[in-house]
Amino acid sequence: MSPAGPLPTHHAETSAVARRYAAVRAATEALAQPLSAEDCCVQSMPDASPTKWHLAHTSWFFETFILEAHEPGFRPFDAAFRVLFNSYYQGVGSQHPRPQRGLLTRPSLASVLDYRADVDARMLRLLQQGIPAAELAALLELGLQHEQQHQELILTDIKHLLWCNPLWPAYRSVPAAAESGSAGPSGWQHFEGGLAQIGHAGAGFAFDNELPRHHIYLQPYQLATQLVTNADYLAFMADGGYHDPAHWLADGWDWCRTQQLTHPLYWRQDGQDWSEFTLAGGRPLAPRQPVAHLSYYEADAYARWAGARLPTEGEWESAASVCAAPQGHFADSGVLHPCPAQRAPGQGAGLLQMLGELWEWTQSSYAPYPGFAPAPGAVGEYNGKFMVNQYVLRGGSCATPAGHVRASYRNFFPAAARWQFTGLRLARDER
Repeated sequence: MSPAGPLPTHHAETSAVARRYAAVRAATEALAQPLSAEDCCVQSMPDASPTKWHLAHTSWFFETFILEAHEPGFRPFDAAFRVLFNSYYQGVGSQHPRPQRGLLTRPSLASVLDYRADVDARMLRLLQQGIPAAELAALLELGLQHEQQHQELILTDIKHLLWCNPLWPAYRSVPAAAESGSAGPSGWQHFEGGLAQIGHAGAGFAFDNELPRHHIYLQPYQLATQLVTNADYLAFMADGGYHDPAHWLADGWDWCRTQQLTHPLYWRQDGQDWSEFTLAGGRPLAPRQPVAHLSYYEADAYARWAGARLPTEGEWESAASVCAAPQGHFADSGVLHPCPAQRAPGQGAGLLQMLGELWEWTQSSYAPYPGFAPAPGAVGEYNGKFMVNQYVLRGGSCATPAGHVRASYRNFFPAAARWQFTGLRLARDER
């Protein structure tokens, strides 16, 4: 994470920081409002976590990394929570096994909400005192950004859980995305390549994996102006895409055969028609909407079938930094599903859907930038120790809080992950 500087000590400015803290915390609880206590406790697979655990872990972060070190007369809300809700911070102590989070029927959801209320009251008292230490300011910002990441995980994890129910229940009523649009067919945008810089620049927040900013060299390349759509992907399927090993990486083909896959996650065929599970329940598959919930293996296979490839993260970031219309339908829009490409009246040609529709797979392995150094202490485990056997995704999604991502933001998942809002944009070498 980049230094955020000292928090202001002036009362009005300090109150603004406290209001922001309260707003982020309230947004997390609002995501849990449509859920029952039973919904909040269940874990649908080892990679997902119960909503109740997300609510507790984000509170654990503030209690462990801020209150424990800075609150006068600190006493934990419950000493057992230090282990129960520690995710992966070895420097802090032991953790309850991740695949067993759904077995934690105790503490109850009510107790977890009491825990959140207690941590919030103590944090707000601390913030109202004014916090001059730059280190504490950086930890507070990291904690809020961390909570926003878990807001997205709450949505993706509960989507997977509700999909496992044969009734396909809705998380909540969500307006359907308009299928009509004025963007026209996808095209290609040319980029000259050459010497470029990627990585976070400026005084705002960034995670440590976005640093340091550094030079790269790019060959001339092209990016598709829009994301690959459901209709595009149906053509891949109709052409035997899931049955032809020529399009697949060897490990991906083995995975596809072992899982007996024939279509993206959350799709279901009813006769000749396809439907898709969304956070609003089942809906007919919309041809012009971007195809979502693809693994890296599927995205790469589609790109090969299409005679293209996935972009590198350097190509993506360099293009996004000059994109004229980057904004998509972030979680704050309430749609909670990717929308068809739209070009505003008078908007010229250029890249669409770069931020806030789907996380876009890149062909880049998740690795440290030249000169990367993790933060000291346990918070240094936040990103650095995961830099192996994963691929970088860019752009944020329809489940990402608005204002949380930027062109330099690096998300990462293993190649088989499909439950996140992941899609793809094609790239190709300049011809």
